[in-house]
Amino acid sequence: MVMRRANVELHIEELVLHGFAPGDRYRIGDAVEQELQRLFAEQGAPPTLAQCGARDYLDGGTFETPRAAGAGEIGARIAQNLYGGLK
Repeated sequence: MVMRRANVELHIEELVLHGFAPGDRYRIGDAVEQELQRLFAEQGAPPTLAQCGARDYLDGGTFETPRAAGAGEIGARIAQNLYGGLK
């Protein structure tokens, strides 16, 4: 039996961040993109994504980060929350 991976096109119109330095927005956004790519490549598209199709809104939730957390770590946490919200 051959398993096919779903082709997914993900478009994030707006990423709203509260509590982060404005100067970090691009680095955080890039880290979100990289982590989402990794998650989809390693774990595939969640089955609910194929069932539900397009979504107008996805809440990434809230989380705490260590004070010294960098943009990469913050972006990865956001991406993990978004991916989890797709399940």
